[in-house]
Amino acid sequence: MSSEKDSVPRLSGAVEIRETEPEIHLISGGGTSLDSFVLISAAVHPFVDYIHLREKSCTANELYHAVREMCRLGVPPGQIVVNDRLDVALASGAAGVQLAGHSLPAAAVRPLAPGLRIGRSVHSPDEAAAAAAEGADYCLYGHIYASASKPGLPGRGLDRLAETVRACPVPVIAIGGIEPDNAGQVISRGAAGIAVLSGICGASDPVAAAMSYRSAVRAARYERR
Repeated sequence: MSSEKDSVPRLSGAVEIRETEPEIHLISGGGTSLDSFVLISAAVHPFVDYIHLREKSCTANELYHAVREMCRLGVPPGQIVVNDRLDVALASGAAGVQLAGHSLPAAAVRPLAPGLRIGRSVHSPDEAAAAAAEGADYCLYGHIYASASKPGLPGRGLDRLAETVRACPVPVIAIGGIEPDNAGQVISRGAAGIAVLSGICGASDPVAAAMSYRSAVRAARYERR
């Protein structure tokens, strides 16, 4: 029996080609409206690896329909991650769920959603090690540099990032104040990728910004080899 979820196109080949490159995660909630973010995601998805819906004030219904609209506009569901809301991720056919500190433990999520990629947001090497031990597939660590999304708080820095990478047996994605000009420094400290909010969504040309980030992490990858 077919369903709406069955009719959604699956992960595009363009993303699979970049599997060995550092990942780029585009995250909502950086001051861009949800409707605008959906449109931006449709335009930039060929240049990023994952697109997170991090909308703390939205209802489950609103998030579900945002995912459906992203898919309708051509974003492969294999690129979509829903933050915190496991129910929405499962119902919408998203590829993953990003767990915050207040979310369900990864160990509790895994039996319910064995096919989802599970991320955990962490802020220290100890938290990253614990997240990996409980079954997270990757950790989102930050903030690395001073960031508009964390006003007044200094970045944790590159040395602390390197400590977190060493402590964590699963990939660490770095977030916070990352620009194309400093993305290479982040990758050189062992991060498996970067996460971006306003650097893409707040740009006058989001597609050009996403392409700049892609070029930066690609160059960093070859420098690291």
